[in-house]
Amino acid sequence: MQKGMQQGVKERSYRTLIKNAFIVNEGHVFKADVCIINQKIALIAENIEAEVTDNVIDASGCYLLPGMIDDQVHFREPGLTHKGNIATESRAAVAGGITSYMEMPNVDPATTTIEALEKKFDIADKKSMANYSFYLGATEDNLDQIKRLDPIKHCGVKVFMGASTGNLLVENEQALEAIFRESPVLIVTHCEKGEVIEKNIAALSQAGKSFSIEDHPKLRDVEACYQSSSYAVGLAKKYNSQLHVLHITTEKELSLFSAGPIEGKNITAEACVHHLWFTEQDYKEKGNLIKCNPSIKAKSDRDALIEALHENKIDIIATDHAPHTLAEKQVEYEKAPAGLSLVQHALLSLLHQVNDKRLNLAQVVQKTAHNPAIRYAVQQRGFIREGYFADLVLVDMKASTAVTHENSLYHCGWSPFAGQTFSAKIKSTWVNGQQVFDGNEVLPVKASMRLSFTR
Repeated sequence: MQKGMQQGVKERSYRTLIKNAFIVNEGHVFKADVCIINQKIALIAENIEAEVTDNVIDASGCYLLPGMIDDQVHFREPGLTHKGNIATESRAAVAGGITSYMEMPNVDPATTTIEALEKKFDIADKKSMANYSFYLGATEDNLDQIKRLDPIKHCGVKVFMGASTGNLLVENEQALEAIFRESPVLIVTHCEKGEVIEKNIAALSQAGKSFSIEDHPKLRDVEACYQSSSYAVGLAKKYNSQLHVLHITTEKELSLFSAGPIEGKNITAEACVHHLWFTEQDYKEKGNLIKCNPSIKAKSDRDALIEALHENKIDIIATDHAPHTLAEKQVEYEKAPAGLSLVQHALLSLLHQVNDKRLNLAQVVQKTAHNPAIRYAVQQRGFIREGYFADLVLVDMKASTAVTHENSLYHCGWSPFAGQTFSAKIKSTWVNGQQVFDGNEVLPVKASMRLSFTR
């Protein structure tokens, strides 16, 4: 088989051979070589002989992972490109080992029609460094657009169930019931109940308190999250909907989700890297740089999220990358926008937690690659398998990466992890068989594709 494969590739246009890697895939770690021909993994074997024309990568001592599939990013294009854009943020993503992403609809104008959705695909086709898909945003009156979504072409519909602005806020019960009943694609939700947040604001205001960043988890508290997420889960059970609840932040919400493998689940949950790293104790040092919605909460909540990863109550880890300019963040608390720039350092933060024995490599791969691929039915991605697209990241678990604002690739020019040295390094990233990051620089190649789904 190996000899025949090697004889057959001589006429192929492009071949890469990754030698001596520790491959992390489907719960196992094993040493092998990987042969990439054009866009796909052609062969995985213990010792593949190199051809003269091969691009050979010696991966000795390093781990080869399937690239992260980030199911929640905000790349800010169109309309908010002073904060970020598809080109800059996807460039930072591949430097961080993210090979595919699914981007949110709260841009300007909001992505609430099929026409606007397809325009974003056109932009990404020209500019994106990583593979891409985009969510349609639900409103209280665009059910006709939601029903036109194609399960093979579109990743899902995003429902902001509170805590949003403009027409993307959906709180009307009849509209929500119709979406959960009629959507032909996966429903993903931002769950914070606006009524609870308003009551918290009123209660603290009556106490004569001026708000600061340390009040953020009090205003957007556990109950605001739980009331909204429990409502979403209730609707999904009522209509047998496919529901994915984004960025869970509280221990209380975990009671809503079932433990066990993701296969066969109708209702799944996600945690984000910053909620697995920071706690409310970090507000004093980081200030508005870690202001996000839902808020970063208590250490006990963070620890419960990590335990839920082990229990498989939380199925997916994502970023919720949401850049703002440093000037926008360096204002008083109430005027500062919510959101963190994360894609370049998300996987590194998880690898650091592996070295700290809080997670293991197989779990990180499962939650960042395998499970997103399964939940969204992403075609031929998320695993290191022969015949699959070669979306790969090579990591050195014994090297280090120091984060500064200056070496961050985000358009906004800052990272909430600035000052942190992670105990791992991204050595290389491949998208569809092409190396797009060499451990030092993002390479001037465009290999990305529109994601497709098999549902």
